[in-house]
Amino acid sequence: MFKIQRQIGLAILLLMPYSPISWAAAVPVAPPPVVQKKIEQPALQSIRYSIGPQKVRIVFNATTLPVVTANLQANPDQLVINFEGVVNQVSTAPLVFNDPIVSSLALSEVGADKQQVIINLTKTVTYKVFTLDNPNRVVIDIVKDLDEKNDEQIAPGVKYTSWLHAMPTGDFISANIVELSPEADYMLKPVLSNDAIRGLEKLQGMAGHNQALAAVNGSYFASNGEILGLLKIDGAVVSTSEVDRTTLGVLSTGKLLMDVTDYQGGVTLPDGRTIDITGVNHERGLDGLILYNNYFDDTTGTNEFGTDYSVSNGKIIGIAHGSVTIPPGGIVLSAHGTREKALAGLKVGDTIQVCQTLGDEWDKTIYAISAGPRLVKDGNVLVTSAEEQFPSDITVGRAPRTAVGVTKEGHVLLVVVDGRRKSSIGMTLTELAQFMQQLGAIDAMNLDGGGSSEMVVNGKTVNHPSDGPERSLGDALVIVPKN
Repeated sequence: MFKIQRQIGLAILLLMPYSPISWAAAVPVAPPPVVQKKIEQPALQSIRYSIGPQKVRIVFNATTLPVVTANLQANPDQLVINFEGVVNQVSTAPLVFNDPIVSSLALSEVGADKQQVIINLTKTVTYKVFTLDNPNRVVIDIVKDLDEKNDEQIAPGVKYTSWLHAMPTGDFISANIVELSPEADYMLKPVLSNDAIRGLEKLQGMAGHNQALAAVNGSYFASNGEILGLLKIDGAVVSTSEVDRTTLGVLSTGKLLMDVTDYQGGVTLPDGRTIDITGVNHERGLDGLILYNNYFDDTTGTNEFGTDYSVSNGKIIGIAHGSVTIPPGGIVLSAHGTREKALAGLKVGDTIQVCQTLGDEWDKTIYAISAGPRLVKDGNVLVTSAEEQFPSDITVGRAPRTAVGVTKEGHVLLVVVDGRRKSSIGMTLTELAQFMQQLGAIDAMNLDGGGSSEMVVNGKTVNHPSDGPERSLGDALVIVPKN
């Protein structure tokens, strides 16, 4: 029996190597081979360019934005651009440009992962290099030394200049300038839209019915036409400002003044008290005393929460609560709150005295218009944005701008600079001040700007208002015959 069992055990041992079940220790299995991911090296992929009258633009497409450095070299004139951290996948054959300023471009490798572009020029230029993503691009703008100036004598002693100028930044400025000589048979003066405070009018319309040789937009204004600043026409105060700001004044001799003005007005009552006037031809506010004259409109448009006193030849001819007709050649005093109480004793037939002053010298002005801030004073750049309390939407950044200036010889400069366009980016207030100084202004001030900036010469708009069509305005500065 034992012998049989032994034979069976031997047979099992002999069969074990061929059994599908392994009784020996497991053999280690090698891990799958690691697939190395191919990392693409950052590279310049393609190049394209465009040639225009103002600039040549060269664009490199890249897989990754490289580190870019650029510098101009002279003798010969070249613009050298270095790309670091990229290889070149672009043809290295030189590019030849059919352009009078940019002649050719050569691309070469100057080190490990460093490419160099040499752009051969025929003269010194300004340039701008910048990068864009999505897709990744390096853009090179070569700005031609553009300084196109066209002068036109539009009348004896009056010159109009259009000027397309390349700035050192590589951007363009389109400026329009009218220069008025003191010897010309023309003068500068402000005019109201529709000859009244209320309502707005386009600049071409104001130039037309005033027979103006040239015109630019003037003061800041509200949507209802109210002028947001001092305005004086034919010796009468037409509007006042809550903040004292830079003003241009015109004397009867033609001499021009420029300074910050301070309006003071008051009403002397029969009992000798004087109540101060808080504004002229403006909406009546809390505790206000507003003087309305015939430059405002036919009626005051005031509400019933105050008292309106109609005055003619210094006498009260009517008292009402709410809008009243402004007497021809007379005024209306509209009072509210504390000032209404101060005037409460007035009755029809009472005599009052109204006094208004801008100061001894400024009282002699026939015309005056304020806006601001000041740009140039006594030949020096002086931008008084903070002192005149202007908000950031006027003071910050480049925009279309309008300015008026006076030269040492007494020439008047009206200037409009286009903005918010590829062909003209606009100016900051400091840039505008420097530009006025460059034109020869020893005194200059800013006028309303943005979409209001416009110049009309001989009945036509000569600039490109940023709104597209003409904007309706509250007033304007015009050049008209002296007679």
